Amino acid sequence: MAISSIVSRRTILGLLAISPWALGARASRDIPVGLEMFSVRHALEKDPAGTVRAVAAMGYQCVEFFSPYHDWTESRTHEMRKLLDDLGVRCYSTHNDAAFLEPDEINRTRDRNLILGTRYVVHADSDNPPAGLDGWKLVAARVNAAAERLEPTGLRMGYHNEEVEFVPLEGRRPIEIVAENTQQSVMLQLDVGTCLEAGSDPVAWIRAHPGRFHSLHCKDWSPDKAKGYKVLLGEGVGDWKNIFAAAEGAGGVEYYLIEQEGSRFPELETARRCLRLYRKIRKE
Repeated sequence: MAISSIVSRRTILGLLAISPWALGARASRDIPVGLEMFSVRHALEKDPAGTVRAVAAMGYQCVEFFSPYHDWTESRTHEMRKLLDDLGVRCYSTHNDAAFLEPDEINRTRDRNLILGTRYVVHADSDNPPAGLDGWKLVAARVNAAAERLEPTGLRMGYHNEEVEFVPLEGRRPIEIVAENTQQSVMLQLDVGTCLEAGSDPVAWIRAHPGRFHSLHCKDWSPDKAKGYKVLLGEGVGDWKNIFAAAEGAGGVEYYLIEQEGSRFPELETARRCLRLYRKIRKE
């Protein structure tokens, strides 16, 4: 898979120039930090291999692919796995539409994830949320059913929240219903930014369900409507020091994922800056 003009050799060389810093930071961290590839979705669509190489050159240790990976052929998935192995980068989880967990699609989902070497298949679809709490119980039941299909192969299920899960409905937050009605083996993958936008406390949420937060989406948020999710990590209202402390204490975090929906910088530059800011926060 050749590197296209979208991610040029000059870009790769420029990123590799910071590798002494990246390698030093990598060696000093026990918990891997990765990138949710939605953050660089346009570059990934045009040049998958070049984009993954660029992300690795920045110092990211893992990646999380989102829904388009499901359409990859088996051969293409093997090629991506080989590239990841060559780069020393892991894919610990994938983000999946609810349809990918249905009986007619779950075997394909399983096979693609086994090739990629993932640990978690994450349900990440809140586009059509249920109208009532009983509907959220059905969502939890579908997640449990998928978990039962996948766990014999070594894959575990995860559930990723959006803002809607933290907005009270009939006196309860839907995320509480999901947490209470899914198996303890189901990871609660916390999207910090959407939790903040809904007015909830991510630290309190982590502490309320110990041992279930194996990964976090490290996305910040600003109440300034002109900024919202466009702020870089650490530029919003997230109390990252305490969030990381809770994740590494009660949460049981195994890896972090930086996610960015966009910023005032191009995609790859945004990813590079967010990783640098993450390292800075961790050292403070």
